[in-house]
Amino acid sequence: MKNNKTLQYTLMGVGLLVLPLILQSFGNAWVRIADMALLYILLAIGLNIVVGYAGLLDLGYVAFFAVGAYMYGLLSSPHLVNTFASMAGMFPQGMHISIWLILPMAVALAGVLGMLLGAPTLKLRGDYLAIVTLGFGEIIRIFLNNLDHPVNITNGPKGLSQIDPISIFGVSLGKKLTIGDFELASVTLYYYLFLSLVLVAIVISHRLALSRIGR
Repeated sequence: MKNNKTLQYTLMGVGLLVLPLILQSFGNAWVRIADMALLYILLAIGLNIVVGYAGLLDLGYVAFFAVGAYMYGLLSSPHLVNTFASMAGMFPQGMHISIWLILPMAVALAGVLGMLLGAPTLKLRGDYLAIVTLGFGEIIRIFLNNLDHPVNITNGPKGLSQIDPISIFGVSLGKKLTIGDFELASVTLYYYLFLSLVLVAIVISHRLALSRIGR
């Protein structure tokens, strides 16, 4: 039985590694769909900790994802520099902050928002908690989509453009990677990044559930 499970996991791992290479032959759009699927799997793993393990029906979970995404978009794109003259004076070359610096800041900001949301809702359960968290998620969505006037901070529904690609150990995921005669498209590189994050999230979630706090 143990050997069968090992074989299944091995085949599954090989399949996940080969999948983007197969999809890439049909066009980058298919790999981009797989990228989005992995992102939502990552979100689902985090939501499972709150709803599945803790039993708290949190319907505003995706708001924290939006906060982190907008922070990275604002700090690694020329939008703030082009909008505010004071920012242009401080960053004449534009804001191109590394993902490694933005990541802890985004985690801290999401944590602060989580505490602000959790403080008044700690004693709520069931439908009441769902209503409050649903309202929080909608407030964040509407707020970010309308924060383009009177001061244009998020560019509203038009979104942010020219966001710097993620670089890991000097390798930019925004450019194709050539290995010999074989090329890995940018969307394929992002696929492997998201797959790695999903595996790390699964391990953390599993260990959390088996920990003293989890039990």
